[in-house]
Amino acid sequence: MASQKSSANMEWDNAGIPDAPTAPQSLRQAGLSLNFLNDLLMRTLYVQGVMLGLDLARQVCLPFKVIEESLKFLKDEKCVEVQGGDLIGRVSYRFQLTELGRHRAQDSMKQCAYVGPAPVPLVDYVEQTYRQAVTGISCSPEPLRAAFSHLVMKDEMFNTLGPAIVSGRSVFIYGPPGNGKTSIARAIGEFMNNAGGEIYVPYAFLAESSIITVYDQALHQAADEREGDRIEDNEATIRRLLNSGTVDARWVKIHRPVVVTGGELNLDMLDLRYNADANFYQAPIQTKANGGVFLIDDFGRQLCSPKELLNRWILPLEDRHDFLTIASGKKFEVPFEQLIIFSTNLDPRDLVDDAFLRRIRHKVSIDAPERPIYEKIFNGMVKRLGMNPCPEAVDYLYERYYSQGRSARASDCRDLLEIVQAICRFRRQPVQLSRDLMAEAAATFICEF
Repeated sequence: MASQKSSANMEWDNAGIPDAPTAPQSLRQAGLSLNFLNDLLMRTLYVQGVMLGLDLARQVCLPFKVIEESLKFLKDEKCVEVQGGDLIGRVSYRFQLTELGRHRAQDSMKQCAYVGPAPVPLVDYVEQTYRQAVTGISCSPEPLRAAFSHLVMKDEMFNTLGPAIVSGRSVFIYGPPGNGKTSIARAIGEFMNNAGGEIYVPYAFLAESSIITVYDQALHQAADEREGDRIEDNEATIRRLLNSGTVDARWVKIHRPVVVTGGELNLDMLDLRYNADANFYQAPIQTKANGGVFLIDDFGRQLCSPKELLNRWILPLEDRHDFLTIASGKKFEVPFEQLIIFSTNLDPRDLVDDAFLRRIRHKVSIDAPERPIYEKIFNGMVKRLGMNPCPEAVDYLYERYYSQGRSARASDCRDLLEIVQAICRFRRQPVQLSRDLMAEAAATFICEF
């Protein structure tokens, strides 16, 4: 059933982040059928046993007035019985299944064993996702510099990355290994996660009569958890479940997600994951990344070929929507609304064709650092490790390696200095950087064949 909520229920606040979806006041507003809610409540009682009306409403994340109609229907059908309650009304009644109700719950479990927050309609999920798109993020130099403060880069590089983030489109970061591509991509994700504001994702949505779960504690960081908010007490819960104009508890407020994949990525991870035992689905990772960042690290080294990924994503990158397929073969459309970052050590021309590159709006080359940049990175790592400054160590590296054909790598600074630190600790001597120790560390680290 399509949602009857108007767009007025999801106004934008002054920071450019949409307000929370408003709690439905009826089954019609919730976008659910009476039969669907009946089954969900019976399954919940089947799993949980006797429950207060308050706890039942809290379990399915709907106001009590919404589930009250279903409970009355189930009681009239002799599927649910009331054991009594306190004086504050039906919300305090204790509900349990009858023998008939248990049989019907068992039949429902065979059709779908999902128990949890009621899903939102697909149309509401689509609307909310587009309202909190990454293209709506405010990005100016000052907060972005804060996210990159731990990195050393040229102003030209910074000024290239800024517009790429503001656009909310795709970014291709490429160049030789060890020069900070992944660090830069993760810094973009950190900026989005911290400065991009909060968004709302549903626990699950309903599409083609199938439940698709979205909220994932492994990938989504609930905003209230980071802020240290206390779990609301029963009085606050009662107010929320009984009053109108409150937040729709079927949605979770999170910080913009940052989903990182690498060589383990395969095409199956981009499709719905079907739970054959429970008969519901889990959204793929790119859907869970909506509203945030999806980083594909080491692009070109996945379990599937770049061409296969190209064929899977060429239309979503262009049209900003994707199609998912349920077990029956039916397809439905969902937003493809994230800042997607491809990071690779390989030559992009060897990975993808011009048609794909054209759809990648921003291409950023991360080259080997010039000596002034290398020295800044080196000296920063020296300070971080508590070592003494030693310009002679850098001189040695350039004399012995970097001026003899080996490209300088930003990661060399960390790797070499950590080897020096390990040598000193093993010899039980103070960690003192010197030209000789750098020569010893380099002989161990830099392979010459």
